[in-house]
Amino acid sequence: MRAHGYPMHTSAGLIAARIIAPIIPPSMPFVIYGVTTNTSISALFISGIVPGLIMGLGLIVAWKLQLQRIDLPEGTPLPMGERLQATAKAFWAMLMPLIIIGGMKSGLFTPTEAAVVAAFYALVVAAFVHRELNLRELHEVLVRAAKTTAVVMFLCAGAQVASYMITLADLPNVLSGWLGGLIESPRLLMAMMMITLVLIGTALDLTPTILIFAPVMLPIAVKAGIDPVYFGLMFVLNGAIGLITPPVGTVLNVVASVGRLSLHQVIKGVNPFLITYVLILALFTVFPQIVIAPVAWMR
Repeated sequence: MRAHGYPMHTSAGLIAARIIAPIIPPSMPFVIYGVTTNTSISALFISGIVPGLIMGLGLIVAWKLQLQRIDLPEGTPLPMGERLQATAKAFWAMLMPLIIIGGMKSGLFTPTEAAVVAAFYALVVAAFVHRELNLRELHEVLVRAAKTTAVVMFLCAGAQVASYMITLADLPNVLSGWLGGLIESPRLLMAMMMITLVLIGTALDLTPTILIFAPVMLPIAVKAGIDPVYFGLMFVLNGAIGLITPPVGTVLNVVASVGRLSLHQVIKGVNPFLITYVLILALFTVFPQIVIAPVAWMR
């Protein structure tokens, strides 16, 4: 995108905004949420299909609106022959997600081991299939990977400190007392929970948010008559939005590091997509049947 003249902040925003993976099955956050709250993981997987597609559509619309403000050459469509050649060249890259998902679903390796398999597979394909990676470039790749990993680890350390302070302050129980009075108004309760989680997402990563707050909030939601699967979908979606919400925003920092951009540039570029996701979150809050109806039908 840099080579084709796209504004870097807009390009980085688009790449950072692809947070649909925690919603589209198979989703590791759904697994963590399901185990933590004793909610059906298969039902959570089903609940993410329609919202994930809606998020994808929202991402397309937001990007189309961004393109209207970018002065780019029109370009010419590729002939079908060149498209097929490009698809064939991309075969080995497209095989990676199938290997990762297939390996985890079959029990061949764990999600952590899948990261090792993916890195080794990418190294082999880049070096021996595409022949785009020599020893000198491998050294540069490893150094950049180490720097990016260091940034993420510092963020995780900060999130752990925040998690410890939240637990020490007994914030989950305080939060339970605040929200308990809204049980008679399920929709208002849901709206307040979503606003609270948006604020929490600015300081905590997705996994600590699930582990700390999901067991506290879910019983309140169920007592108010809110479907537990629907609440799980909304909880994870909100946490995913937190990945691109400053100041912590793990994904923002990774994109800034990999793209060699300032965090300010990435935040500026991601804002239109962040607004789109918040609007989608509000849509699901007002019309929960968008999530609940497909789950009931598929069951």
